[in-house]
Amino acid sequence: MIGWHFLQTPGIASTRPTTWIAIMNFLDGHLYPENQQPLIITAAPYAPGWIPSDFPEDIPVTMEEQIQKAVDCYEAGATVLHLHVREPDGRGSKRLSMFNELIAGVRARVPEMIIQVGGSISFAPESDGQAAKWLSDDTRHMLAELDPKPDQVTVTVNTTQMNVTEHAGEDDFKGVSRGFPHLYATYKDMIVPSNPSWAEEHIRRLTAAGIQSEFQCYNINSFETIERMIRRGVYKGPLVMNWVAISGGMDQANIYNLANFLRAAPDGAVITVESSVLNVLPVNMIGIALGLHVRCGIEDVLWNQTRTGKMSSVEQIKQLVRISGEFGRPIATAAQAREIMKIGVFYDTAEETLQANGFAPNRNGGNQGFLRKPT
Repeated sequence: MIGWHFLQTPGIASTRPTTWIAIMNFLDGHLYPENQQPLIITAAPYAPGWIPSDFPEDIPVTMEEQIQKAVDCYEAGATVLHLHVREPDGRGSKRLSMFNELIAGVRARVPEMIIQVGGSISFAPESDGQAAKWLSDDTRHMLAELDPKPDQVTVTVNTTQMNVTEHAGEDDFKGVSRGFPHLYATYKDMIVPSNPSWAEEHIRRLTAAGIQSEFQCYNINSFETIERMIRRGVYKGPLVMNWVAISGGMDQANIYNLANFLRAAPDGAVITVESSVLNVLPVNMIGIALGLHVRCGIEDVLWNQTRTGKMSSVEQIKQLVRISGEFGRPIATAAQAREIMKIGVFYDTAEETLQANGFAPNRNGGNQGFLRKPT
């Protein structure tokens, strides 16, 4: 996570080693770029919470446009693609066959890019007057059956409010669909369903399919539940997480909440910061400085920082590439991003998982599963 020791890969001549091993958080020099991982940029360009007329120049609608958008983001510097899909009429698709088609298209054009499917599938209202809501438990389980399979699926832990309007100002939604009274109201009341039995089964299915669970942590209790699942052997893989600071039932975007989260995270965790509206850029700048990873794109914010115009996903990526360059921190290649995130890596036991992620081991003789009832 923070403060990295670089190991030269045997037999490979390189000015920058290709293996990163976490050693300790916040040592002297942890802000120096040579002690940080290359920056992984996640692009979120599909924006299921907006409608095409909100930003017709940048919201892709046809399948070819959606595939090309992935290519454009990759060429701009993003190595992770947060993927949702639209139907030909522009609405967010809830058909897994459409996900299969888009994944196949992206794989053919940018095979190195890490494909991360959004675990909600699409929370956009299906028609005018309907609610914004996540799909059923059984439908979301089917993400483990996608073909071609993605590298990651985002996994939420603990049911919570997802009021995406709460920390936004009136100007953030002026002239766009989320300012419409009926859409504003339904996004205000949106809930993320993630009960314990569903989350545990979902993680098991994704792991069995060889898909990494990319955890969406809304606050410290999300992380604590994930740690318990690791200690009890429910999840046995690399700990790759987003700190999601969008308020409305989730953390507010401030340094105190982030610091509290980082103090709990183990040394081996891979953490991406994520926020919304005009918080996106400053939160990402903090993430770049601290050696974390970042996410941007029009799913999270439409406007530039002065709200004098909209800013495309590619423009947002290029902005972060430039800022990271000013910090002296290089952008991760796709191969480096896969190595850092340990794509395709899984462990055999809870003990191995704890050690690989930098957690303290379970207590010898301690009953870590006392809350789990025999079945």
